[in-house]
Amino acid sequence: MSVKRVFLIVLDSYGIGEAPDAERFGDAGANTLASIVKSPEYSTPNMKKMGLFNIEGVSCQEGCEAPAGTYGRMQEASMGKDTTIGHWEIAGVVSPEPMPVYPQGFPEEVLAPFMEQTGRGVLCNKPYSGTDAIRDFGEEHVKTGKLIVYTSADSVFQVAAHESVVPLEELYEDCRIARKILKGKHAVGRVIARPFTGEAPDFKRTTNRHDFSLLPPGRTMLVSLQEHGFDTYGVGKIYDIFAGQGIAHTTSISGNEDGMEKTLKLMDEDFSGLCFVNLVDFDMLYGHRNDVNGYARAATVFDRQLGQMMEKLGDEDVILITADHGCDPGAPGTDHTREYTPMLLYGKAVKPGVSLGTRSSFADIAATVLDMFGISERLDGKSFWDLARQ
Repeated sequence: MSVKRVFLIVLDSYGIGEAPDAERFGDAGANTLASIVKSPEYSTPNMKKMGLFNIEGVSCQEGCEAPAGTYGRMQEASMGKDTTIGHWEIAGVVSPEPMPVYPQGFPEEVLAPFMEQTGRGVLCNKPYSGTDAIRDFGEEHVKTGKLIVYTSADSVFQVAAHESVVPLEELYEDCRIARKILKGKHAVGRVIARPFTGEAPDFKRTTNRHDFSLLPPGRTMLVSLQEHGFDTYGVGKIYDIFAGQGIAHTTSISGNEDGMEKTLKLMDEDFSGLCFVNLVDFDMLYGHRNDVNGYARAATVFDRQLGQMMEKLGDEDVILITADHGCDPGAPGTDHTREYTPMLLYGKAVKPGVSLGTRSSFADIAATVLDMFGISERLDGKSFWDLARQ
């Protein structure tokens, strides 16, 4: 049976248990899924039906007797546990070297040219929670006009500014300046604009966040699909993660629910190719904030919308659900966690009840997507389509 459209949905940070090298990353014992299923808010019957709890190594809830999808767990081959590297690997590019991180803040060789070229000073300059950064430095920022620059355990350079002090376009330009400076040994994965509004002590981040990413260091399935005449749609921050490369159509969203609503609308479009979706609320709003119940509620809402998607699915459509890393809300810290991720494949072209065991790279997803469309290029992964197809 042929495939016309693939809806690839990344549940940002939806890990399913510690990876073999988790201890190296300080994440021994991490298990995002095991943390959230304990919540009374958690209910995902559609993912369960696809085989979520039948996946090798998943024991936090009983699996179903006859899964409707093909399922497996993915092990990350790249040396990182962040959104950028995770998505790049899903798209077919393994990153053997980790991106730079700055646990002591950014050095003078980065900040001096940044301040000179933006004409603004800098506050904070250390790893910080985004909401804490505007709480602790927002008032001084409003008084002085200095930019709040901070990082995290990930390879990011984040710039927060009040929209009435630094207009959005200026903030975005400041981030473009930073992106040009952060090259070579300082080539962080993302420069992120973090605008906020309100008055102290009730500053609130807005939805006008914008990511300025590096170009992927190798060919992705997106580029290959475009070169072979297929459509490529990005929903959510996919366009930002790939710096626009290989994305023909992009749709911005205001959260998980909106992202799924817009994906459901895209199902009404007549296209041949890939719809690549990122749902960041799991990570940004719940994982990083240790909000187990919030994460569980978000999973429940997603699963309900997934049910609508399954009902709308055409005969030549396939749904593929995965994640880019973990962010266990029940773990002691607030950072991403090095975990296996789920792979759930569903559609009339997919053989039900097939376990793929454990795959050695997220990049197997890219190889499989290309295989579905008859493209022989394999990038860094190995296709499992022969095992999963009807």
